[in-house]
Parts: sequence; structure tokens; C-alpha cells
Amino acid sequence: MKNILVLGAGRSASSLIDYLLLHAQSNEWHVRVGDYSLELAQEKCAESKNSSAFQFDIMNEAQRVDEIAKADIVISMLPAKFHPVVAGICVDKGINMITASYVSDEMKALDKAAAEKDIIILNECGLDPGIDHMSAMKVIDHIRDAGHELTAFESFTGGLLAPSADDDNPWEYKFTWNPRNVVLAGQGIVKFIQEGNYKYIPYHKLFRRTEQVHIPGYGYFEGYANRDSLKYLDVYGLRGIKTIYRGTFRKPGFCRTWDIFVQLGATDDTYEMEGVKEMTHRQFINSFLSYNPYDTVELKLAHYMNLELDGPEMHRLKWSGVFDDEKVGLDSGTPAQILEHILKKKWTLKPDDKDMIVMWHKFEYLEDGKPREIHSTLVAVGDDMKNTAMSKTVGLPVGIAAKLILEGKIKSKGVKIPIERDVYTPILKELSEQGFELSEKQVK
Repeated sequence: MKNILVLGAGRSASSLIDYLLLHAQSNEWHVRVGDYSLELAQEKCAESKNSSAFQFDIMNEAQRVDEIAKADIVISMLPAKFHPVVAGICVDKGINMITASYVSDEMKALDKAAAEKDIIILNECGLDPGIDHMSAMKVIDHIRDAGHELTAFESFTGGLLAPSADDDNPWEYKFTWNPRNVVLAGQGIVKFIQEGNYKYIPYHKLFRRTEQVHIPGYGYFEGYANRDSLKYLDVYGLRGIKTIYRGTFRKPGFCRTWDIFVQLGATDDTYEMEGVKEMTHRQFINSFLSYNPYDTVELKLAHYMNLELDGPEMHRLKWSGVFDDEKVGLDSGTPAQILEHILKKKWTLKPDDKDMIVMWHKFEYLEDGKPREIHSTLVAVGDDMKNTAMSKTVGLPVGIAAKLILEGKIKSKGVKIPIERDVYTPILKELSEQGFELSEKQVK
């Protein structure tokens, strides 16, 4: 009997745990799920004799060491800052580990020790990062194997609402991932290469520097740049490439409206505001505007941001409730925390909502000196608010990787991401069998 330890039973863990339980009996696995909320862990394990749930506190050193020591593999779905804590114990005990989060410097520092213990600490094995790496490397390796020269690589991923999910939502968006990460997205300096030129975008300009992409059958999307595309020059082995750009998809109009929050300072997370307990949504927005007792908040905002009162940006803001006299509902908070709390009231998925994942890669290369181009596209739609496309595309690759590691089919050791063939090939194959396949098309 192999023991699989899953730490964290939040939204993104649903499909992962379902996958593990589906294969538990035939593979003689026992899946142990720990979460700070015992009720949440029990809910994920309901009606399965091959699992057990327990209350888990990552801050309890004795408990975390004891639980990890009993496992054959550990899957951490905890907040990213706790992964190195779990990984340190896994290395000490010689236990394989998987996460869906970006590799931190603390995790990288464990590479040599993990390799010496003959284990793999596999990170970035979800959607983005995860499927994006695997699907990109599949095509990049194919181009290289054919002896062609890759000249440009662009990649976008977005977690969105399915077209029929909420027709009256002018943002065409709700939270399908960590809301805090959405509110804080893009902070810092953005770096990429375009036609051989290094480009940089400061945060306050990011949401006005967007790119339009058309996905056949699904319409237009706008993409804004992710923070640092340059680090993938070495990850993907692309030194010398003329263009590398990684971005995030939203529906047209989203970025221009979100930029209003950025320009106001409503996404700032560096200080706490005063009087939050009695603050209303309207007062929150007004706190960033000049004092004028004769003009409405809407008029002041429209004048300050050069907006039309009846324009689409003001319509989106009004729909999101930021002008309402409803109390925020927090005792304290930074502007970013308050904005997140306000938006969650309208941007939380309803039972009949369906989310949608859209991933798109563009590869440009030279074949015998002639320019060629390949587009790779993945569109996945969720079933409901529990079995979301986000949960599936994050959780399934992690679950498949765990199965492959337990079967001894992944030979890589050390701190890794899924860019090597022995990792990405079988994961992409099984994802394809389950209906998650990127279609690749040669474009003239």
C-alpha cells in the first residue's frame, strides 16, 4: 500500500483528489488529505474507503514532520510560501514531492540535496505554470529535432468565464483562482524581448499595453504581459531568440477598466487604511479622489480618469458594486485587501456558473531559411463551480505526475519543473485521453 499525502484541500485540490481516489483502489493507494479545515478535508474524501481526512496545521512542526514521514509521496497544495517548509522535510526523509507553484529560490537551493537523496521535487506542474511548460516544450523540441531555428515564442493563458455563464457580467470575468493573486497581478517590472529588443513595462503602465489575439470559435482576447519572461530563456533553452513574451488573457475591455484601480492606488498592498470597519464601497473609492462636496463620486472619478460617464469602463465599475453604500465588511485591511473583498461579492462563481481556460502559444521558426509559424490552442470549460476547468487543469497534471512517480516512470531527480520529455510526454498523453489537448496548427 502506497501512502499519498495531500496537504491543502482548497478549490484547486478538488480535481486532484478526485483523480487520486479514482485510481486508488486499483493501484493500492491510500490518500490522506490534510487541511486546516477538517470539514473541508472530509468533504473532499467523502464516500471513499481509500482515503482519510485530518486537521492539519502547517505551523505545528511535530505534526508536519510526523505526517510527511509516513508518506511515499507528498503533494503540497498549500500557499506557496509553505512549500519550502514541506520540501525541507521531504528531502530530509527522502520522500518525493509535487507542487503546482512556481519554483522559489528557497526551493532551488534544495536541488543538490534532493538529487543526492534520489528524489524529485517537481514544481510548476499545474496549469500555468505547468501545462504551458509541457505543451510549449513539446513543440519546441519538435522544431529543434527537425533542425529548424526557433525565432519567436509567445504564450498566453487565462482563467475566464465560459461565454454562457453570466450574460449580464460586463467584465466577462469572475475569480476562478486565488483572488488575492488576481488583485496583485502584474506588480513589479515586466520584462520581455521583442524583435531582438529588451522591453520593460512598469506596473502603472501594464494594463494599457495589451495585445489582441483571436481564437477561432471563441472570439478575441486581450493579453497583458506576465512579470518576467526573460527567466524562460534559460528554462526553455532559448538564448538568442528574437522574441519571447508570456502573458495573461482577459476579455476585451477588462484591462482598461482594471487600470483604473491601478491608477487610483486601490491595488496597493503596502499599508493599511483607516476607518475600515465603518467604510462603505463608495467611501473606499472616494478616499482616492480629490475633495469636492458638490460632485458625486462617479463624476469625480470620470473627470479624474478622463472617462465618459456612460462609457463601458464606468458601466463595469458600477456593476462590480464599487459605488454602492454597502459596508465593506472588514475590520482592517490594505487597499488591495479591501478591493478583493468588495469584488468577491460579485466575482464569486455561482452554482450554475462555468469557467473557461484558454491557453495559446505562437511559435515562429525558420525552415531552410523560410519563415514558418505554429499556433497551439487549448480551451477547456468547467462543469460547475466545484468541478471547474481551473481545478481540472491544475489538479490533473499533478495527479498524473504523482502516479508516474509512484510507478517509477519519471527518472528525473532534484528540484525540477516538467520540461523534460520523460515528464511531459506521459502527462500530456493522459491529459489528451481525458479531453485536454492543445490543437496545433501550421499558420500561413
